[in-house]
Amino acid sequence: MDEVGKVRIYLLRAMYAFIAFGLGVTTLPDIVSGSGQSADSDTVINAILMGFCLLSMLGVKYPLKMLPVLLLELVWKVFWLLVYALPMYLNHSLDEYAQELVLACAMGVILTPLVLPWGYLITHYLKAPATPWR
Repeated sequence: MDEVGKVRIYLLRAMYAFIAFGLGVTTLPDIVSGSGQSADSDTVINAILMGFCLLSMLGVKYPLKMLPVLLLELVWKVFWLLVYALPMYLNHSLDEYAQELVLACAMGVILTPLVLPWGYLITHYLKAPATPWR
């Protein structure tokens, strides 16, 4: 943890807490009210989001160990914006839901790279030797 300063650690914790709170507030009511209903894409999405919420809570305690959660946050939002939102925008077909999602994704794409410890990520994820296959 000495490689990453205290301020960066607190920024990471704040980001994890922000994600956990946001997902908890938006997802938990759907899970509580919809528990026991038949399986569909909404129930799967809610379960994934709640798992993401719980992992973000864990990130508050272990900010460096849970960095893959923030990387997933960044990657899926960039992917969605480029592959889905941009074509809808270019075709002038962004509905109200998509516009709200664009705003939420843009916020994540702006904030997440600001808090990520890029030097640590490069050293521990890109330059580190791979785990042996045997």
